[in-house]
Amino acid sequence: MRPILNAHVAEPGLVVVDVAAADDQTAFAVQEMLAARWATATADRTTREPAEPGVRLRFYLDLRQEADT
Repeated sequence: MRPILNAHVAEPGLVVVDVAAADDQTAFAVQEMLAARWATATADRTTREPAEPGVRLRFYLDLRQEADT
């Protein structure tokens, strides 16, 4: 995975979320669950690492901003 940049965690409440899951459906379900609660910069695709099982998904969220419900 790409390195985490200082801008991604420059202030308290900013979070980089790395999800490792068995499949795309599971990874996106976790993202949707968190996006329903907090402001989230969602990802639209997963990645696969050669010789590693499952998929990975990275997205960013801001705990300071609750999502509109």
